[in-house]
Amino acid sequence: MKLLGFWGLILIGVVCSKWVDGLEFDKYSNETEVSVLESAYGVSAATTISPLMVGLILIEEAAAKGAVCLDGTSPGYHLDRGYGSGANSWLIQLEGGGWCNTIRSCVFRKTTRRGSSTYMEKLLPFTGILSNRAQENPDFFNWNRVKLRYCDGASFSGDSEDMAAQLQFRGQGIWLAGMEDLMSKGMRYADQALLSGCSAGGLASILHCDEFRDLFPTSTKVKCLSDAGLFMDAVDVSGNHSLRNLYRGVVSLQGVQKNLPRSCTDQLDPTSCFFPQNSIANIKTPLFLLNAAYDAWQIQESLAPPSADLNGSWTDCRMNHASCSASQIQFLQEFRNQMLNAIKTFSMSKQNGFFINSCFAHCQSELQDTWFSDNSPLIGNKVRRCC
Repeated sequence: MKLLGFWGLILIGVVCSKWVDGLEFDKYSNETEVSVLESAYGVSAATTISPLMVGLILIEEAAAKGAVCLDGTSPGYHLDRGYGSGANSWLIQLEGGGWCNTIRSCVFRKTTRRGSSTYMEKLLPFTGILSNRAQENPDFFNWNRVKLRYCDGASFSGDSEDMAAQLQFRGQGIWLAGMEDLMSKGMRYADQALLSGCSAGGLASILHCDEFRDLFPTSTKVKCLSDAGLFMDAVDVSGNHSLRNLYRGVVSLQGVQKNLPRSCTDQLDPTSCFFPQNSIANIKTPLFLLNAAYDAWQIQESLAPPSADLNGSWTDCRMNHASCSASQIQFLQEFRNQMLNAIKTFSMSKQNGFFINSCFAHCQSELQDTWFSDNSPLIGNKVRRCC
């Protein structure tokens, strides 16, 4: 699966031959782990032979501006410099990893790499859209490629603190500090720039898309890509809104409201505006949505979480879609239809694009097997094209 050129096709997926058998989730941080995803999809980072390992760069000066992780440590990113035809092109990948919506879950999170740079890997493999190999990543292999680490728990959008719990909710500041540091390292001279992200990072790429555009002169070609960031305000199997309840806690706890798009908050409540379905149509910058119609994370944690399935009737289905009953498949089909309906207005703009495939998957741009390989998802023998 790949992105060609610097914009492309609009496709709605209807087929997918494989993907998820089961996922596990952290009970406190609502996080999907890359290693778990690899195991669940039957793919592995090992499919990329000796991937490029890129070192962590801490933004030390960010602390003086209050732009810190949950525990007060400095944020960071990984950068591999571009060359040749890609020397003045920049790809920013916003890391994902769920959210924290309560003091308890955020206190737990700050003891992990999702809340503290102390625990971040010092080296990360660059695969998929970040790969430096032309045969694995033909569109972006020689760009300046960056992964901005995620350590705030609110999709890089919070601006608050809880002194009693020693928690800093500074996602917006981390975003700004990261962009400022990268601009000083040459991004300001970019001919073209793409803001991307996976999962919670995919949501962040939507929320910050127009801000990213505003960093550059009008002569710079700027676009955004959201991978698995189209989180839906859906009804769960108990008739409630599990994800809305989670988002309500994130927004109120972390002071997200002030950083949400005004075009949305002027009309809807802040929690509704944290759902991208309510803001994507008003984004001015070209945006491409890459999503699974049967998003594995949303099935697990939004549609059929254990808290909404007290009698356990969805346990087998949520862990393996081959075990779903006819009525359960219909419920999931209705979720797919809701997602497609949510992007109708968005899709009317010729500058936007989307690739919605019928996979049971979550994030498809970071792992080589789902990004660009012999059996990555196709629709009508076409790969996704976005940029």
